[in-house]
Amino acid sequence: MLKAILTDIDGTITDSSRRINTGAIDTIRSLVDNRIEVVLASGNTSCFMDALCKMIGTHGTFIAENGGVFRIGFTGTPHIQGDQAVCREALELLQAHYRKQGTELVLFSPTYRYADLAFGRTVPAEEVKTLLKDFPVQVLDTGYAIHLQAPGVDKGTALIALAREMQLSPSDFLAVGDSLNDIQMLTTAGIGATVANGHPETKAVAQYVAEKEYGDGFMEIMKKYESYLRAAKRSTTI
Repeated sequence: MLKAILTDIDGTITDSSRRINTGAIDTIRSLVDNRIEVVLASGNTSCFMDALCKMIGTHGTFIAENGGVFRIGFTGTPHIQGDQAVCREALELLQAHYRKQGTELVLFSPTYRYADLAFGRTVPAEEVKTLLKDFPVQVLDTGYAIHLQAPGVDKGTALIALAREMQLSPSDFLAVGDSLNDIQMLTTAGIGATVANGHPETKAVAQYVAEKEYGDGFMEIMKKYESYLRAAKRSTTI
């Protein structure tokens, strides 16, 4: 039985310009009002996620930094997974390499990151992977940024830890995403779904692929599993 929703943001509840789909917001607020927990997941920072949770209208539970940080509720303590020190060493090597070529990496909010490090997609992700092949780091290209993350940390491992804190099972979650970095949470959750603009590898592991893209696809998925969510609401009421 589904008891909670876990959704990616960029490309999943936004449009192609990264504007949040207002219909998706209305859908999320309706779920929250009907006592279905909605968890937002992103590669973005904790402070960004905190603000987004408030503005969308969830209870403040999120996964940030591609699984590197998660928090339960607005008053919860952030849990940090992974070792950022390893990521810093890898970043220093990259910066030295690209500076020799006259390229400066554009870092994304390094002061506000606690687990991973991220920079702009101004250099080829595959080249970055080659340069760091001897480093114990993961290189994630989300389509919006390139992230350096400690091995074994992803949205799926964060879901396992988060569900435990919430006294739920990962199988209680319906997870929705679109990118390669969403695959682990889709395969860890009870049901994994993706929108029509999802990456082919993400579609390959999803139990349902929406016909519509972006935020409209998210709403389609919520409609698809509406009966499961109603059952969860009835179970909570009894």
